[in-house]
Amino acid sequence: MITNHLAFAQLPPVARRRGAFAFGLALCTLGLSFSASAQSIFTTFDVPGSVQTIPISINSKGAVIGLYTDQNFVGHGFLRSPGGIFTTIDPPGSVFTVAQSINSAGAITGLYHANFAIYGFLRASDGAFTTIDPPSSTVSTFPNSINSTGTIAGSYVDPTFPAKNLFHGFLRTPDGTFTTFDAPGGVFETSVTSINDLGVSAGYYEDPKFVNHGFLRASDGTRTTFDPPVGSLAAGPQSINSAGAITGAYIDATFTFHAYLRGPDGTFNTFDAPGAGKGVLQGTTPQSINSAGAITGASINAANGFHGFLRTPDGTITEFNAPGAAKGTSALSINSVVTITGFCEAFPEGTNSVGDRHKYGNSGTDHSPAGCHKTQQGEWRKGKNVA
Repeated sequence: MITNHLAFAQLPPVARRRGAFAFGLALCTLGLSFSASAQSIFTTFDVPGSVQTIPISINSKGAVIGLYTDQNFVGHGFLRSPGGIFTTIDPPGSVFTVAQSINSAGAITGLYHANFAIYGFLRASDGAFTTIDPPSSTVSTFPNSINSTGTIAGSYVDPTFPAKNLFHGFLRTPDGTFTTFDAPGGVFETSVTSINDLGVSAGYYEDPKFVNHGFLRASDGTRTTFDPPVGSLAAGPQSINSAGAITGAYIDATFTFHAYLRGPDGTFNTFDAPGAGKGVLQGTTPQSINSAGAITGASINAANGFHGFLRTPDGTITEFNAPGAAKGTSALSINSVVTITGFCEAFPEGTNSVGDRHKYGNSGTDHSPAGCHKTQQGEWRKGKNVA
């Protein structure tokens, strides 16, 4: 999920340089499956006719949703079915749409821009749209996560700011009931970034000094605040799983990102990907945790290149990068069967490796070039989708 300004900073630079796409960089998406035998297979894809495609969420069945930009640089949501069929997602009246989260039943939530405001939406599995906005929101609503029951979590802008906090958290149950709240100590912003299937949600808030802290909200409304134990200047919880384990990143005194795992009992484990840099806005940035405790995200190295990573429940970290992805690979979401979705930045058509045919083979993990797919013979070809 791309959920807040800390998460935005955690993304590799390609995801933040919106103008870069105008210069012909090819942004390609990938699906990566890790099996018990350590064999992995990349499937790369782009929404037909798009100039950039960013997958944001994958569900347990392998359906992927996210954002693509068309030839006119207008943003649309998309759904890629497990069989590789693409569907554009645009609520009525939308001029820009981002699909943020998909649950196991295929219900999708996200946001869209219309009439100079930002609205939330729910797209049911049958394709029906419902606009979702907390009653007191008249400016902007940001849904970030939907669980298996259909409860949606996110944040919204209070139009009375500065009389009240600018951002508040919200939950919307399947019957349309809203609950709005602020984290204890949150004086400027409360944002719910993730909700699990038991209705337990996690997010962050800003204190009077504009420092981010994490919080956990139980299904009964009890809220607990937390910070990673060592050297944290700002904490950004990104994802909570069904057991209540939370992953996210924190920033240290050198403005380097470090990853953490907060267990259901409140204990912390911090970790860094082996190739992570130690400079400003470098480091390790988790994005998603699955039901078994596997974590995926991106590491940013000393040269500001980025790589995807997978951290298994036993703590083993594997970094990966799609050959041909000249600028790097970033993972954004992982499902219960350890299929990962994310994106990579590649050279444009006709330059360097992408767009040419390659052979790539090794005895372990296979990583295919961005914008290509892997055949059974190990040959790489540009521009086709693999179901």
